[in-house]
Amino acid sequence: MATEASTHDHGHGHEPGHDHGHEDHHELGWWRTYVFSTDHKTIGIQYGLTGLVFLFFGFLLMLVMRWQLAHPGVPVPKIGWLLQAIFGDSAFMTDPQTGVKGVLTSAGYNSFGAMHGTIMVFFGIVPIAFAAFGNFVVPLQIGAPDMTFPRINMASYWSFFISCVIMSVSFFVPGGAAKSGWTSYPPLAGIADLSMDHPLMNGQTLWLIGMIFNITASLLGSVNFIATIIQLRAPGMTWMRLPFFVWAQFITAFLLLLAFPPLEAAGVMQTMDRAFGTSFFMPTGLIVNGHLADWSGGGSPILWQHLFWFLAHPEVYVLILPGIGMVAEVIACNTRKPLYGYKAMVGAIFVLGFLSFIVWAHHMYMTGMGAKVSGFFQTTTIIISVPSVILVTALMLSLWGGSIRFTPAMLFATTFLPMFGIGGLTGIPLAFNAVDLYLHDTYYIIGHFHYVVAPGTIFAIFAGIYHWYPKATGRMLNTTLAHLHFWPSLIFINGIFTPMFFQGMAGVHRRWYDGGATFQQIINPVIHWNNFMSVSAFFLALAQLPFIFNFFWSMFAGKKVPNDNPWDATTVEWDTPTPPGHGNFIKPITVYRGPYEYSVPGADKDYTPQTEPPKADKTVTAPDLLGATPAPAH
Repeated sequence: MATEASTHDHGHGHEPGHDHGHEDHHELGWWRTYVFSTDHKTIGIQYGLTGLVFLFFGFLLMLVMRWQLAHPGVPVPKIGWLLQAIFGDSAFMTDPQTGVKGVLTSAGYNSFGAMHGTIMVFFGIVPIAFAAFGNFVVPLQIGAPDMTFPRINMASYWSFFISCVIMSVSFFVPGGAAKSGWTSYPPLAGIADLSMDHPLMNGQTLWLIGMIFNITASLLGSVNFIATIIQLRAPGMTWMRLPFFVWAQFITAFLLLLAFPPLEAAGVMQTMDRAFGTSFFMPTGLIVNGHLADWSGGGSPILWQHLFWFLAHPEVYVLILPGIGMVAEVIACNTRKPLYGYKAMVGAIFVLGFLSFIVWAHHMYMTGMGAKVSGFFQTTTIIISVPSVILVTALMLSLWGGSIRFTPAMLFATTFLPMFGIGGLTGIPLAFNAVDLYLHDTYYIIGHFHYVVAPGTIFAIFAGIYHWYPKATGRMLNTTLAHLHFWPSLIFINGIFTPMFFQGMAGVHRRWYDGGATFQQIINPVIHWNNFMSVSAFFLALAQLPFIFNFFWSMFAGKKVPNDNPWDATTVEWDTPTPPGHGNFIKPITVYRGPYEYSVPGADKDYTPQTEPPKADKTVTAPDLLGATPAPAH
C-alpha cells in the first residue's frame, strides 16, 4: 500500500507508492499478481498467511486435547455440539449420562494429536520461518531482483497449498484424520483406517499423500534458495558480508534438500503398503484383530523409523535455524552494535547442519540397538550441543554493552534466548539411552521439544513479523497491542510447558487421552498439573487475539512508516521502497561493508548501511572501511 514520502538519511529518497522505475514491464492481471504470482514477495506473503492459518488451526486442536486432559469425558463447553457436527461421530460422541454432544473420543484424541504435530511442524512453523520469511527477506537482503527460478517458486507454494487441502480434507473422510501419530510408525500406520470403504480416501493414506506434496514443495523451495543465494548476490555482497539470516536460510535449504528425499521415498512406500498391498514396512506374521494379516510380509517397521528420523532430526534445525537468523537480525539492529562472533556463528551453523545428519537414532534407543551403535549416537548428540551453545552465547554476548531498544520485536528476540536454552538443556539428559529408557514417550519429551519450537521458534517468528511488517506493508504495528500480546504469551506459554517436566519425570505418558486418570494411583502427585496447563493454554489463546487484531487492523489503519528504514538498520532490504515493488530496487545496488556496521567510531550516525559508499569517495569504486574494494559477489 502507498505510504508517505520517505527519504533515507543517506540520500536515497523517493515516493514509495510509485512505479519504482520499472516502466518496461507489462501490468499483470489480478490473478497473476496476487494468486498465481511469480514475485518472491507475494509468494512469501502467501506462505506466511497460509502458515499462520494452519498454525492457529493446530493450536485449536491442542486446546481441545487439553480440555480432554483436564476434564476427561466431559463435553467441550459451548462449542462441543459444533465440533461434533464438523468432525463427526468418530472424533466426538454424546455424553451417555447427560445427552450433551462434544465428548472427545479416544480415536479423536489420537487423531487430533497426530494432526496437531503434523500441522504445527510441516504446515505452520516451517512454511512461515523458512518459506515465508526466506522468500520475502532473502532476495532483498542480498540485493537480488527476485528468486533465481520464479516459476519453480510459484510451483513450490502451490504444491504446498495442495498438501494443505489434502490434510484438511482428511478430517472429513469416513473415520476422520490420521491417528498414528505425527511420526506415522508402522505397523500401526500400515493397518489404520483400512476398514474404510476406499483404499485412498481415508485419513492415514491422505496424510501420506499430503506429506508427499508438502515434501515436494520444500524440495522445490530449497533448490531455489540455494541457487539464489549463490548466483544473485549484488556486487560486493561477498560471503562474509551476508546477513546471518541469509546464512541460516542457506544451511536450512541444504538440510531440506538432503534430508527430505528419504522421507518422501518412505511416504511413497508406505502409501504402496496401504493401497496396493506391498510390504516395505509390514512384517511377517502380523496379527490384526485376531487374524493373520494378509500381507506377504518381510518388511521392516524399523526401516521406517530410520527414514523418518533421518529427516526429522535435521527438521528440528530446519525449525530452529531460520528462527535464530531472525533473532540475530533483530538483536543486532536493536542493540546498535555488531553481532558478537559473526564468523564463529557462521561456522557453528555449518557444524550444526553436518552433525544434524548423524544423530537421528537417539530417537530410537527403544528399538534395542547395540551398545556400540547407541554409544556413537550418544556421543554425536552431546557434540551437537556445542555449536548450539556457541550460537546462543554469541547472541547473549551481543547484548552486552549495547544501547538496547526494547521494541516488540526485541522483546520476543531476547526472550527466545532463555526459552531456547531451556529446550536445549532439558534435551541433554535424553542423549543418554539409560535416561531415555525412562523418559521416552513421557511428557518430559513433550516439554523439551516444545520449549525449542514454541517459546523458541514461534517467538522468533513473532520477532520477525514485528521487525519486517513495516517493510512488507508500509505500516507500523501498534506497540500497545504488541505488549498485550507479548507479556501474557510469555507467562502462559511457560505455564503450559514447565509442568510437563514434572509430569514426565513422574512417568505420565504422552498418549494417555484421559490425562492419566486411569493410572491416578501411580501419578497422583502430578495429575493436578493437567488443570494448570489447560488453563494456561486457554489464556495463551486469548493472548493471541491482540496480535491477530493488530496484524490485520494495522494493514489499513496502522501508522505509516516515517521512511524506508524505520529501524535505522544496516542491511540491504531497508534500501528498497516501502513496500518493495517489482524488481525490488530503484537503483543499482553495490555493497561496501559487512551487515552490522552499527556505532562505528567517527561515523555521523549510529548505523552505516551496507550500500552507503565510504565517505572518502562517494563513487561505486570507493574502498570500504577496511581498505578493500567491493568484491564481486560470484
